[in-house]
This record gives sequence, structure tokens and C-alpha cells, in this order.
Amino acid sequence: MLKYFIVLLLLGVYVTSCAKSDSKINKYSDPKSVEIMNIATDKACYSPGDHVIFKIDESLPATVSVRYRHLNETIKEEALSDTSWSWKVPATDYTGYLIDLYEKKDDGEEKIYGSIAVDVSSDWSRFPRYGFLSDFGQMNSKAADAIVKDLNRYHINGIQFYDCQYDHHRPLAGTPEKPDSFWIEIGSRDTYLSTIKKYIDAAHSYKMEAMFYNLAYGALKDAKTDGVSDQWYLYTDRLHTIKEMFDLDNPPFKSDIWLVDPSNPEWQQYIADKSKDFLKVFDFDGYHIDQLGNRDKNLYAYDGAPVDLSVKFESFIQAMNTALPGKKLVMNAVNQYGQRGIADSPVDFLYTEVWDPNNTYKDLASIITDNDSFSNGEKKSVLTAYMNYDLAKATGFFNTPGVLLTDAVIFAFGGAHLELGEHMLCQPYFPNNNLKMRADLKEALVHYYDFMVAYQNLLRDGGTFNSPQLNSADTQIELNNWPPQLNKVSVAGKSMGNKQVIHLINFSNAVTMNWNDAIGTQTLPKTVENFKLDFTTPRTVKKIWMASPDYNLGLATEIGFSQSGSKVSFTLPWLQYWDMIVVEY
Repeated sequence: MLKYFIVLLLLGVYVTSCAKSDSKINKYSDPKSVEIMNIATDKACYSPGDHVIFKIDESLPATVSVRYRHLNETIKEEALSDTSWSWKVPATDYTGYLIDLYEKKDDGEEKIYGSIAVDVSSDWSRFPRYGFLSDFGQMNSKAADAIVKDLNRYHINGIQFYDCQYDHHRPLAGTPEKPDSFWIEIGSRDTYLSTIKKYIDAAHSYKMEAMFYNLAYGALKDAKTDGVSDQWYLYTDRLHTIKEMFDLDNPPFKSDIWLVDPSNPEWQQYIADKSKDFLKVFDFDGYHIDQLGNRDKNLYAYDGAPVDLSVKFESFIQAMNTALPGKKLVMNAVNQYGQRGIADSPVDFLYTEVWDPNNTYKDLASIITDNDSFSNGEKKSVLTAYMNYDLAKATGFFNTPGVLLTDAVIFAFGGAHLELGEHMLCQPYFPNNNLKMRADLKEALVHYYDFMVAYQNLLRDGGTFNSPQLNSADTQIELNNWPPQLNKVSVAGKSMGNKQVIHLINFSNAVTMNWNDAIGTQTLPKTVENFKLDFTTPRTVKKIWMASPDYNLGLATEIGFSQSGSKVSFTLPWLQYWDMIVVEY
């Protein structure tokens, strides 16, 4: 990870910088029909047959019911009897559900009080939703639990513990028998053993898995005294006189980082043994392996042999898989560097840190579809994509439209976005918390993550991307098939057996097609209502429905349609950022 890039960003320029969007998101065509109620679940995901414990923060009328849905089908309804209740989830694994509280009014209309998603997945890496932690200063259990509880509301099911290790080449401070109670990590910050353990315990209590972070090939300045051999390093000359180094500012960082050859068997054994010591003290569930991307220079082993670093990671992952049985593995492919080999190795999902020149919304989608291809659709993607990057050089706020358009693209194409931790991520040095989320963004992201979970079987569970020919004569919008174009609504489709999924992503009011919205200028899309669409198909349409994280708390809404021969016409009730239309044949 290029996490240490531009170290001065850690310090920041502490002046207020204002993002240009503070607009409320109008999610509903009839706001009177929705009253948002906070609903919580006790876990981030569940195994088949588990019981979900739901809680709401206030009592509701006795006429309110609980409805359990999978996609657009209601599978169960019951009266709401209390502010807390349980539901035994079905036996089908790897399934998403949406649960809502609703009341039938006298006129037959429904009033929706709230909704929340539930993920039934026995293995979190099937549909990874990755978060992070980056501050391990002294903390009590209540404070640690509060942070993890907040991540639980977003259904984060795996957490990267960023820079919690002592040294890259020696993760554990002290010994397994007598570990140190605190130490100074690479960024010269106090790190407490007790805080890491509290966070791990809190994560496990919400059925999240905890991943410890470390480079595949990092050694600090004192590595030789700890047993790291000169023969393991990467060099920039054939005569092994200049070691490859990642230069950091000292201070605040306590050391530069020198790179070893990740495919060197002796290094692999060394770091595996050091990782085992670390895992004797901390109950981590896996290893988040990092790299620094394309070094853009000639590299050599100690014996002078040229090293193509991009193909060396698979060997390292294989060695860790052997040395750390039962532990999850994931490796960062910085801007896709080495991703083909990583995808062929025993990692549990694919992870890409996105950088220039992959600057556009099209690039985000291409990374996800490339990863699908590399893994034959078996391994899902998580993207680390830093929002409002330049805005984060000073204190201020995230730009809500920029974040939501990026998430809409990533989620629609089947990926997840590493963005949530103790704060929202804005810089490659994860502790940077210069930017805050406004209330509208916090609220919107709850619905976006609910939506990703509830419809994961359409978003992240197979299918073939295609380009449905959707048409509209409505002057409110102008459509184009993916890739997106400025000032148009982009159409992206996926065929899934008897279903055709059609995503509409609204760039009609966009000022940039660069996903990171670096200086926070992306604008709120123009909301359109009740616009007419049509398409042609040789098949008989049985049903059309839509759902959106921006509309009606994500609930599926059936849409009337007419079919005359091969032409199918319908009216879409609402579009703000992102709609998903599902045509069933």
C-alpha cells in the first residue's frame, strides 16, 4: 500500500476546508410514507439457522408489522411485538435479506418505519465488506466496542488492523511468553497490546473477522540485529551494494523501509515464524498482506539475478498459506500490480488500492471485472479508493455526491469499498482523519450498505455483464450504455438466468468523471421522476421491479409494464444516484 505517500498529509494544514455539498438527499417520492426508525442487528453476518436479534430505539404502534424479504419476494411477515425481537434465518447459505417495519394505512398505502439488511453467509470472504482500524492508543473496552458497533451497522464483516505491529520484520514487541504492554509503531505512535485485544474481542462479538496488517517484504533499520540477512534483500544494482528502500520522513516515522525479495524461501520462513509469534499473543483471523506497487526500476537479488517483482507475490502467499493454516489471506494489488498471480494464489478475496492512471468511474468498473476474470468469478473484489484526496490536505468534510457516485459504481459492478473505520478513509496513511462525514452522508451510507447486503445475490453472486438497449424519449434524461459519459444517465446490465439486471447511474449533473472527486466539487445529481423507458426482447416478460438505496429505504417496488410483441414499456418512478431495475422472464 502506498500508505506512507506524502507524509506531510499526516500533519495536515489545520484550517477549515468546506466541501461544496451539504444538501439533504430526498429519497422518497412521498416523504410522508416513510418515517426513518433506527434498527440494529447483533451481528454483521450469520450462519444458516442462526437467530438474528433486532432492536429499535423506541416503541411503535401495535399495528406495525415486520416483513422479511429476499429480493422482491416476501418470505415471512409477523406482528411487531416489542422493541427487540428475533428471527431464525433460513437454511440457505450466502443469501441477503431486507427486513422492514411497515404499517398498512386505511387507504391501502403503506407507511415504512425503517429497514435493515441481513447477510446469511457462513464465510465472510464470500461477500467481503472490509473496514479498518488505525488507532491503537490507550482505550477502554466500552470505547472500542462503540467503534466496532458503529461498523456493525454498516455490516462490515472483516477489519484490517492497520499498522498495529511493532516492526514490519518483527511484528511482535517482546516475546510470546512476555509480550510488551505497549510499543512505538512505524508512525511513532503509542500502540497498546490491551487495545488491540479489546478490538479483536469486540470484532468477534459482532461476528467480524480481524486481519493483521503487514508488508510482504518490509524490513526496518534494525533488521540485521534481528536476524534479517543481507542476502534476502532486493538491490538496485547487480553487485548488491544499494538496497531498494522506501524513503520516509524521519520524524514522524521511526524508520525507512528496505525491501526484501518476497520469494526468498529463507525470508518466507523468517517472517512466517515472526508472524506465528504474533499470533500466539493476538487472536487474529488472517493476514492482510501489503506491497508498495510497481517500483519502476530494475531490481536484483543478492546474486545479481534480475527480479520481476510482479510475479514474486504468489510464492509468498503460498508460503504463508502453508505456515499459517486456517488463517484468511488477502493481498493488496496496488493499481493491479501482480494481481493475476495473486488471484491464482490462495487468497480469499481480491483487493486493489486504486491510483493514477485509473482515475475514472470506468476504471473502477474495469478493475472489478478484470478481477472477476482473473479468478473465474470465484473471488470478490474490495477496492481501496481514497475520496476527496486533495481536500483532505486540510480539515473539512467529505463531499457527499462524490462519495455516493463512487460507491454506486463500485457496488453496482459487484465490488466493495474499503472506506469505513474509526473515521472515513481519505488518504493512504489511514490515521489521517482530516475529513468528517456530514449527517446526510452517514445516513446515506447506511442505506447503501444495507442495499449491498440485501441484493448481494444480484450484485455479487455471478451473472454476465452486458449492454441492454434501454431507450427513453423522455426529455428529463439522456441515456448512454456503459462506459459513462458526462451529463448522461449510464446504463449497465447483467444477465442472470431468467433475470436481466439493469443499473442506471446518474451522471446527468456531474462536473467530473474522475471518481476520487479530489477537491470535492462533484454535484448532486438531478433527480428525475416518473420517466418512460422501453426496450426490446424476444422473451416474454413476467415481472419488472426496481430498488435503490436512494428510494423507499431500499425496498423492492414492482413496476407496471406493457409488452407489445418484442417491445416492453414501463415508467420508472424515481432516480437520484443509482437505480437497479430487474426484469424477470
